[in-house]
Amino acid sequence: MNLLSQIFTWWNGTTLSTRIGTWLKGEKVGEDIHGNRYYRNRSSGRRWVIYKGYAEPSSVPPEWHGWLHHTLEKPPTEAPLPVQAWEQDGRPNMTGTPYAWRPKGSLYGAGKRDAATGDYEPWQPR
Repeated sequence: MNLLSQIFTWWNGTTLSTRIGTWLKGEKVGEDIHGNRYYRNRSSGRRWVIYKGYAEPSSVPPEWHGWLHHTLEKPPTEAPLPVQAWEQDGRPNMTGTPYAWRPKGSLYGAGKRDAATGDYEPWQPR
């Protein structure tokens, strides 16, 4: 089943063709804290990531995102970005999980919304 999932699914790991292309032309540059692996092709300059688990782009840290999109010339393994005191650790997109943000009044939140404040005027056709 693992071979079939590598051939037909791109969202949970790497496909067989990506694995072969990485083996033939890829040079591993590094790995981030989430276990995602980053590669480059020296001849073409192409850069790519192989996700650990599901392909979730929001799990790519900012420094690696900058390198993937050619904003940064050197990868974070060679030239780490300075960390500012006010920076927070990034979090992956939580949409569709129990940790997603659910505002007051949403169907998945508390289910009750605040009473109207009186500043709302419904549209009336003329």
